[in-house]
Amino acid sequence: MDGSGTGLIAAPRIVNAMTVDVEDWFQVQGFAGTISRNDWETLPRRVEANTEAFLTMFADAGIHATFFTLGWVADRHPALIRRIVAEGHELASHGYWHRLAHEQEPAAFQEDVGHARRVLEDVGGVAVRGYRAPTFSINTRNPWAFGALEDEGYFYSSSIYPIRHDLYGMPDAPRFPHRVGTGKLLEIPMTTVRLGGRNLPCAGGGYFRLMPYTLFRALLRRVNAHDAASGIFYTHPWEIDPGQPRVEAAPRMSKFRHYINLAQTAPRIRRLLHDFSWDRVDRVFPI
Repeated sequence: MDGSGTGLIAAPRIVNAMTVDVEDWFQVQGFAGTISRNDWETLPRRVEANTEAFLTMFADAGIHATFFTLGWVADRHPALIRRIVAEGHELASHGYWHRLAHEQEPAAFQEDVGHARRVLEDVGGVAVRGYRAPTFSINTRNPWAFGALEDEGYFYSSSIYPIRHDLYGMPDAPRFPHRVGTGKLLEIPMTTVRLGGRNLPCAGGGYFRLMPYTLFRALLRRVNAHDAASGIFYTHPWEIDPGQPRVEAAPRMSKFRHYINLAQTAPRIRRLLHDFSWDRVDRVFPI
């Protein structure tokens, strides 16, 4: 009995995966042609305070998340990494240098993801099992990347976005978790909704900031109900920081994508945490 007198037992609420890609405002791909990696050390870092704001937000909501973290950030903010782990969140890899996977040679990619995993494990004191490619840059051009991830000790990837986009995307890829490479590695693609014969984005990021919250909520509810599947949401520390420095020299489209509705992101995510159930990637999806 469910206590309502109907004798029916309500179906358990589907749990979705909450993820944060831990990178600073000057490391985003949209500014890669404007800000040199040689200048990163000279720029004001805001990633620690912004990530700590997420940690507080998640603690208030009573949820845990997965933090796909740059090795570069871990080297410079070890206390932040240890706090992520201490508060029960999953520590995962975003690579070391935030270089697009499909623009690297296989050996360079493998060195980057291997180095990042070792740094994160040394700092965090836990095994790092998951990886997310910067800007979802694993696609038809570099399927060899899955083998490199296997070789470097990863168990899953969350690097494919099955949509059509000018910067990334693999629209014909499976919409739900599937084995890749030799079958040892699980790919957990970003969430989409299938409507009108095409995949619509429903995973966070710029689309979450751009579309009305009620529309995003309806799309994610459709995935949970119609597909009976868990979704995966992503955001970045800089997305809740409207006071970050502005890169006026960046291309117009890059600035639009980066700065749109930053002041509304934190309140929207708080609503999202209330409207759905959330947990770490490694507990939502059977790895």
